[in-house]
Amino acid sequence: MQHVHARQALTPEGWAEDVAITIGEDGRIASVRPGAAPDGHVADLVLPAPVNLHSHSFQRAMSGLTETRGTDPEDSFWTWRRLMYRFLEVLTPEHVEAIAAEVFMESLEAGYGAIAEFHYLHHGPGGMPYADVGEMSGRIVRAAGTAGIALTLLPVYYARGGADGRDLQGGQRRFGTDADRFAALIDAARVHLHAGDGAYVLGVAPHSLRAADPADLGKIADLVPGGPVHIHVAEQTAEVDEIVAHLGARPVEWLLGNAEIGARWCLIHATHMSEKETSGLAKSGAVSGLCPITEANLGDGIFNGAAFQDAGGRYGVGSDSNVHIALFEELAMLEYSQRLHRRRRAVLATPDRSTGRVLFEAAAGGGAQAAARDAGAIRAGAQADLLGLGTDNEWICARSGDAALDSLIFGGHGRGCIRDVWSGGRHVVQDGRHIARDRIVPAFRKAVAALAQAI
Repeated sequence: MQHVHARQALTPEGWAEDVAITIGEDGRIASVRPGAAPDGHVADLVLPAPVNLHSHSFQRAMSGLTETRGTDPEDSFWTWRRLMYRFLEVLTPEHVEAIAAEVFMESLEAGYGAIAEFHYLHHGPGGMPYADVGEMSGRIVRAAGTAGIALTLLPVYYARGGADGRDLQGGQRRFGTDADRFAALIDAARVHLHAGDGAYVLGVAPHSLRAADPADLGKIADLVPGGPVHIHVAEQTAEVDEIVAHLGARPVEWLLGNAEIGARWCLIHATHMSEKETSGLAKSGAVSGLCPITEANLGDGIFNGAAFQDAGGRYGVGSDSNVHIALFEELAMLEYSQRLHRRRRAVLATPDRSTGRVLFEAAAGGGAQAAARDAGAIRAGAQADLLGLGTDNEWICARSGDAALDSLIFGGHGRGCIRDVWSGGRHVVQDGRHIARDRIVPAFRKAVAALAQAI
């Protein structure tokens, strides 16, 4: 048993003081008792640690390498993607494991309690399968074990180079599967997950309506009955135009009309939606997976957050390309994009909850749903994904309640405030530092140095 005492904590019933949280040997919260005397590990403020619901971990090694303009005057996601494919040609399984461990460590230090890895790097250069078709999935699982993070693994189904059915080219061949090979890959991933040291969940991820054959969506989802299903959708206007041209409908419109979109689904980005799509997605019960930092970095556009929230939509946040892993900055960026779009303040706030409170509770609840993880709240029986913060600093200034969250998100962005993180009961961040940092960082730097010589 572990005992955590929170001077204040955000519970499903609201803010509470002097909260005793007991963590059982199974990694779940055994009890939550407000008004208790201090006992065990003391934290100023305890929050449920949200799930990082969308990560492509290998892209972390590209951070900072794509910020120059090439010969294309309209530099965009599509030019960035060409650079990413070149990078793919030299990644080894050892590189991928070292990079993933770094991403998982940084996610924990940023305040996330679990991660959903949208994993599409399956094969060797040129698309040559490894002897173990699940080799790369195994590397992700081992990296999660090294970092001590709860993992939702989402192997990606990637069958074609575009909505017109063209063949995979270049770096895309490392992702390629057909429906039968993907089923074998899922079986191999399941073996690795069962051998892993952690509370792991398996799902599936048809990459997008561009890369996955729409006729196979139901078959792919059925490979993991009841498990999470994630898909990229409507990130770029060019993608929307391509899907309209080949399927006769906008991406979200097509999915709502042709797939069984519901609570197990997470639609990543959904940046470009009509009003009808926005309302329809909100009413479906699916989660919208938002990655505001990456979406801004790639020039994607602005998600229609206010209308989606007003329609009852659920959303969470993720680090996507991992150009910068920062939970509280993701939340601030989401709200600020809405302010720029609507030219007013406190867009996502409600009459009874501040902007920071709305954002954080949405991220905690939506992330847990998207990862199929019984977490996102400080309650008995939930997975013990907890975030302990210091408030006696120049960012929070000993504030409490909603004001503390607002100061954390819009003032300090978590800087210097994150002291402790538990992932499934594992106390992996202590005094603001990951317990395996001295082992993870050197391996990551070695991998990046090797890649720098090869690209």
